[in-house]
Amino acid sequence: MSITRLIGRRTIRSFSHITTLLTFASMLLRMLYRRPGEGRTLVRRVALEQIYYTAVQALFVIIPVALIIGSAIIIQFSKLSGQYDLGNIAVILIVRELGPAITALLIILRSATAVTIETGYMKVLHEIDALEMSGINVLWFICIPRLVGITTAILFLFVVFDIVAIIGGYAVVWTVTYLPVGNFLRQIAGAITVADIAVGLFKAVCFGITITVTSTYHGLNVQKQITEIPVAASRAAVECFFYCLVINVLISALFYL
Repeated sequence: MSITRLIGRRTIRSFSHITTLLTFASMLLRMLYRRPGEGRTLVRRVALEQIYYTAVQALFVIIPVALIIGSAIIIQFSKLSGQYDLGNIAVILIVRELGPAITALLIILRSATAVTIETGYMKVLHEIDALEMSGINVLWFICIPRLVGITTAILFLFVVFDIVAIIGGYAVVWTVTYLPVGNFLRQIAGAITVADIAVGLFKAVCFGITITVTSTYHGLNVQKQITEIPVAASRAAVECFFYCLVINVLISALFYL
């Protein structure tokens, strides 16, 4: 009975937590749709700073990773070109699956923990309380810029990853090997469709919203001790990875069905 009771409590707690995150996400999306009139310049500036930190400074990581993954996929499957269509394989693996997933993982490692730590320190140092006492909407001035910045950044990095993995990977393989990949780009052009690009972009948007909502929620839930911040950052990173994995599987299953 104790094990059954424990499983039941964990299930109820997990369901309540997911419901809270969904409610928090709906609040942010509603506020993004009905934007307040005050503070738009500040929100825009913070969002641009978030894009620069999350996207521009991450190019030095995403480009080498995309080159390695793209060239590895082309090399491995070009050896089986008589059995598989290399263009379709590259579109499925890079555009639909690996592009959004690896981009989301990079954003989690780089920005999810940083946002959680940042908002956690603002909560511990009573900056959140000061903003609320001044009549400032915390969600509008703290959460919305990070939502816009991270979602825009993950879309940008997804496009960069796909282009570098396909074109850069092809250039690397064509330069350093003697594999028959001369018509690879033509195969890609014939295999890729609007639906493939739309699925990848939709995944990127869902990942951006999920990462922002989860990280800011855990950061704002830090109470009064600084020692709670590392725990919140670790929990946010693990949850972001799990939620993005589930979303990736669900969207892929719906697309293939």
